[in-house]
Amino acid sequence: MKRAIDLFFKFLELLVVVAMVAMVIMVFGNVVLRYGFNSGITVSDEMSRYFFIWLTYIGAMVAMREGGHLGVDTLVKHLPLAGKKICFFLSESLMLFCNALFLIGTWRMHELQVTNVSPVVGISMIWVYGIGYVVSVVIGAINIHKLWLLFTGQLSEEQLVQVVEAEGLKDAEEQLKEVKV
Repeated sequence: MKRAIDLFFKFLELLVVVAMVAMVIMVFGNVVLRYGFNSGITVSDEMSRYFFIWLTYIGAMVAMREGGHLGVDTLVKHLPLAGKKICFFLSESLMLFCNALFLIGTWRMHELQVTNVSPVVGISMIWVYGIGYVVSVVIGAINIHKLWLLFTGQLSEEQLVQVVEAEGLKDAEEQLKEVKV
């Protein structure tokens, strides 16, 4: 099961790269066509916007799995173990609630988006906004898994503080310590 999940997230990372490359090609190509040849491809503007939407949501799923979202640990890291567990529970529960709202909202807007057609490309807008189904289910599953780990006691105290420091920040802190000495 772990291998299948790892492959799924590798596939998502590939989709992020493909979407980014496609956006660059479409936008840059359109700029060259407009300024160099006084023409353009109308589909490229709309499709690059849709790719950006998908790229954002797919990237959010990958970042959620890796713990890469922004967070502030100023208070949580100074709490006792019970306080860290409570904050972890509240954080994951609120995110799960938001994902449930996202899923419900996508479901309620489904009929409207199916009948709404994009002006240039002519595709049903559910192909654009239907990513809400995938995102809410995937991130919700991650939240449920983390809550399961919390309730079964499989999380260390360090894992309860969910903020991951930037790689460059650690190097900068080490250099600052060396300068002070």
